[in-house]
Amino acid sequence: MSDAPHPGPRLPPERRLAALLAARATPRRSVAAKALEELGRVDVAVYRAIAGTPTPTLDGPLRRLSGLANHSKLWLGVAAALFALGGRRGRHAAATGVLAIGINSAVVNLPMKLASRRDRPDRQAAGVPDERHVPMPTSTSFPSGHSASAFAFAAAVTGSMPALGAPLRGLAAAVAFSRVHTGVHYPGDVVVGAAVGTTIGETTALATRAVRQRLARG
Repeated sequence: MSDAPHPGPRLPPERRLAALLAARATPRRSVAAKALEELGRVDVAVYRAIAGTPTPTLDGPLRRLSGLANHSKLWLGVAAALFALGGRRGRHAAATGVLAIGINSAVVNLPMKLASRRDRPDRQAAGVPDERHVPMPTSTSFPSGHSASAFAFAAAVTGSMPALGAPLRGLAAAVAFSRVHTGVHYPGDVVVGAAVGTTIGETTALATRAVRQRLARG
């Protein structure tokens, strides 16, 4: 994906969509445009509130968790453990989870990020403490790939091993929050990423289950 500079700062996707709706104004579109602009302001306000809230006890663990999720290392490690220790169901769950991560990456990290082109937050201006900093990615901000991969894996594995649903989704939520806490994503990025990832994970689980059932019937 190209990271070539573009002329001037890009508006967040919700503000660009709001401008598009306003340009084709009807009463219904006008309300939608105003709602999108307000959501954009809330998104930035929540980001700044998190940045300005002192959390010295959480800063180190969340920074490390965010780094551990780079390139889905955390989820591939969980998949390896499930494959080795979980028996037949664990192997199915691990394979489905890794497949969901692959599909998610193809959907989120290429077309969705290229379409949105949302700039990363300015964490220096927002006052994100240095103790929280992780390397700022060069990719665009919307949606959060870390959040999408986390929830895709959790949803896919849960389809085979429902007992793991709560702990995996909780860990996925912690990873998603860590991306805002470290200043590399707006809250809206991770919310949409989580929703997209969950949809991909659940769809992958359903599809692989149907294939296994068809193969079992011969």
